[in-house]
Amino acid sequence: MEGTRHGRRIGRSAVAAVLAAALLAGCAVTPEPIAPQATEARISADLARMFSNQEPLSGRLSLHEAMARAILYNLDGRLRTMEQALSQRQLDLSRWDMLPSLAASAGFVGRDNVSASSSENVATGSQSLVPSTSTERNRRVADLNMSWNILDFGVSYVTAQQNADRSLIAAEQRRRVVHTIIQDVRSAYWRAVAAERVLTRIDPLMARIEQALASAAEIERQQLRAPADALTYRRGLLDALRQLQAQRRELRLAKTELAALINIRPGEDFSLEAPETQGAMPPVTSDPADLERLALANRPEVRELDYQTRISQQETRKALLRLLPGIELDLGAHYDSNKYLVNNDWADYGVKLTWNLLNILRIPGAMAVAEANEDVVDARRMAISMAVLAQVHVAQTNYEEARRQYETARELSELDNRILDQARAAAGTRVGDLQVIQTELAAVQTELRRDLAFADANNAFGRLFLSIGADPLPEGLSAPTVSTLATAIGTTEAAWRAGRPTFAPVPDAVDKPELAATE
Repeated sequence: MEGTRHGRRIGRSAVAAVLAAALLAGCAVTPEPIAPQATEARISADLARMFSNQEPLSGRLSLHEAMARAILYNLDGRLRTMEQALSQRQLDLSRWDMLPSLAASAGFVGRDNVSASSSENVATGSQSLVPSTSTERNRRVADLNMSWNILDFGVSYVTAQQNADRSLIAAEQRRRVVHTIIQDVRSAYWRAVAAERVLTRIDPLMARIEQALASAAEIERQQLRAPADALTYRRGLLDALRQLQAQRRELRLAKTELAALINIRPGEDFSLEAPETQGAMPPVTSDPADLERLALANRPEVRELDYQTRISQQETRKALLRLLPGIELDLGAHYDSNKYLVNNDWADYGVKLTWNLLNILRIPGAMAVAEANEDVVDARRMAISMAVLAQVHVAQTNYEEARRQYETARELSELDNRILDQARAAAGTRVGDLQVIQTELAAVQTELRRDLAFADANNAFGRLFLSIGADPLPEGLSAPTVSTLATAIGTTEAAWRAGRPTFAPVPDAVDKPELAATE
């Protein structure tokens, strides 16, 4: 007996020592800043991953290839793709929540003394039985329990439907990101094209101005001209040089912006493919009502709110389900090695009905919250729809005005080039003639304005189609490469120019009239 008590004391001491060690270990935690070596390793790894797994850039970069590279390699686009994949994984995971819970356990159970008990006579208060036991001190047990709550199944089913709609929302959000990337690339590309074209004329002109400034300084020093004329001449040259420097600074940034969009390392040199001639842009003659209908049916923002409306309606059903009584089905298989048991293995089953009666008082409040949530989503959809309608009309007006401005800028550029030819012929061999330099500066600026107007007209054209929800990517393009994706985008844009926009499929497809455009 003494040995047994001594063993129990040792066991309790061991448990106390383990608990004390765990508490001390928890108190000993101190903050550790990230080591510089870890930061350096992270930077190297990130830089390597940011530009890895990309097709190398070769030759001149076309507009459609730039769009394809942005869709495939732009980091924001990659993030949205990963979020869409995550949403799909969450949907797959939520399906398992509808299954019953099945728990298995097995192990060894023991105690340091005998589980014994006696009985007391309730009439006399005297002990009626000597202490006895029906449980071994050490035994092996195993259990397999299945439980299924029908109410939880209903809630999980509705949640799975909501997750399905959330995966569709993620797809619409990715569509919106693709539309934004396409438009950003289009804008940056044409500005970069204008920069490449005009910079080839700006740099030689700046060199000539600097040469003329040196000559003007020498003329002023030798007093070969009147001081006022010499100073006015130099001021005109410096003003022209200042304008060219400001334009060159703005133009050189366009290529950097394009490189960031298509995920090319900043500073890497690449050349752009640009059309030799810039033809007229086609006018759009579609009925505004048709454009409005297309936009409300196909814009990612509106379709996203359609799915959000369904989620809100399903949230109302979940609120009602949680107020209902729960029916739980239980089924279990058990084993116990206790030698005193008549049956060492057995199965049990049961059905339980549980209901919090106070939920009856919560029904009005829960319904009011659910209905208010649906009203908020409905109001948000109406507000977004109004914004979409306004964007369609603004996009159509912007395109028509940008197209007219481009036509004017093109005529003005042709006129300035003809004036420059006459000024050069009149100047003959005189180097640094201020009138020629100013005329050439005006021609360069009008050429730049022409190219920027052309870029603006193209951007407005693309923005018009994106405002009605037209998709720049064809449906069902699997495992695309840069070349296949660029070809597909080119085909889509050709269809746009012919007045045949493409749209992502919708469950209840509406008629999609053609967008009238004439070359």
